[in-house]
Amino acid sequence: MNNDNNTDLPLDTVAAIDLGSNSFHMIVAQPEDGHLRMLDRIREPVRLAAGLDEKNRLAPDAQQRALDCLRIFGQRLQHLPQGSVRAVGTNTLRKARGSGDFLAAASEALGHPIEVISGVEEARIIYLGVSHSLPLIEQNRLVVDIGGGSTEVIIGRHFEPLRVESLYMGCVSASRAYFPDGVISREGMERALLAARQELRGIKHAYRRLGWREAVGASGTIKAVGAVVTAMGWSDGDISHEALDRLAEALVAAGHVDKLQLEGLKDERRPVLPGGVAVLKAVFDELRIDMMRVSDWALREGLVYDLIGRIRHEDVRERTISALMQRYHVDGPQAERVTRTALTLLGQVAGEWELGESCDNMLGWAAELHEIGLAIAHSQYHKHGAYLLGNSDMPGFSRDEQQLLALLVRGHRRKFPLSEFKGLGGGQRKRVQRLCVLLRLAVLFHRSRSEHGAPELQLRADGSTLHLRFPPGWLEAHPLTQADLESENAFLRNAKFHLTFE
Repeated sequence: MNNDNNTDLPLDTVAAIDLGSNSFHMIVAQPEDGHLRMLDRIREPVRLAAGLDEKNRLAPDAQQRALDCLRIFGQRLQHLPQGSVRAVGTNTLRKARGSGDFLAAASEALGHPIEVISGVEEARIIYLGVSHSLPLIEQNRLVVDIGGGSTEVIIGRHFEPLRVESLYMGCVSASRAYFPDGVISREGMERALLAARQELRGIKHAYRRLGWREAVGASGTIKAVGAVVTAMGWSDGDISHEALDRLAEALVAAGHVDKLQLEGLKDERRPVLPGGVAVLKAVFDELRIDMMRVSDWALREGLVYDLIGRIRHEDVRERTISALMQRYHVDGPQAERVTRTALTLLGQVAGEWELGESCDNMLGWAAELHEIGLAIAHSQYHKHGAYLLGNSDMPGFSRDEQQLLALLVRGHRRKFPLSEFKGLGGGQRKRVQRLCVLLRLAVLFHRSRSEHGAPELQLRADGSTLHLRFPPGWLEAHPLTQADLESENAFLRNAKFHLTFE
């Protein structure tokens, strides 16, 4: 483990943590002229996926290994400000059931929030990292990343992915299923290959049609294979189809992971190499790859570039929101009016209600998308909108961020859906409910869809009570709005909020 423990870091230093199924990785870097200067790398073989039981619950010893590792990472990051670190969980944490308490403890150990990202989002970020490590080409590029429990397959051009897929196969899961106790049999290899080919069957024709100039592999399994076939003299840096076949035969001939005599193979990689080789061989066979280049960069570096984009206000999430608005024909002027009012109200009560800067984005995006469900039907469109946001591929958004957006849109009108908030932790539940109240009020003030917008409002918070003040005579001149406010107050009382207005 490499840990310089250099704490004299400038504010533009950023870090990324990948809580992978096999290992946890951390990088600390500084952006310089469009490139990254790496300051530190730490890797710990936590073997999180091995801690999942038959019910997909994380065993206590696996949780403890993870927390011990994150405390080490946290010590390295203790002088970095909030917002300069991005930590993500991948396949194992996507699968883990009842992991809320663990994630809370993990975030506390690290000292920074941890988010769980979807497989498609993981693929997008991997491509971002790999594409920054290689010279630009005008043709498409295929990127493959074999993790512990999932395999990401991406075709892109320059820095933009064109097609992304995350498949349910990985080096840990395949090794556990087809090479139990480290036994490597020909039957096990054939079964592992067949299972991986079945996973690839649904994408192979579309990928072949789209095509690519070069294939690139990233992360642990592919880097390990590249190191072995190079050290054994079977290939020259890259991975050829022939070299991969020779490696698969060598594994079967050895019969057990403990008997592998392969130059370039690290001991910690032995238990999961057979499954990783089977998955990679299936990728070569089904996608008809002859040669694969190996990249040293992947998810972690992609996270850093994505984080830098957010810091510099080049947030891919903004493009995602715009794309959704266009796809579902959202009324742009109305969305803008509601967003402006919602953020104005937030600014007036943020201090009293303890709603930090991150709440601006979430409330603003929810306001922009609150009518997205109208693309399906007007009746109960808030529920349709919540479904779309909870189940769409949304580049840049973590799984939790999507669910929070869906929850805000679900609760922006009619009965306040208290039961929907029960899955949130106490502090987060309070913040999201308060954001939902602000969104409801902003929508209410623009029911007429008038271009003139809302009046100049003054909002004050006192605990769970909101006091609204209008310009003199405005409410009397707008009896429909006054009636709406009275109805809204009845809805809010059921959620333990109280609204006064004058």
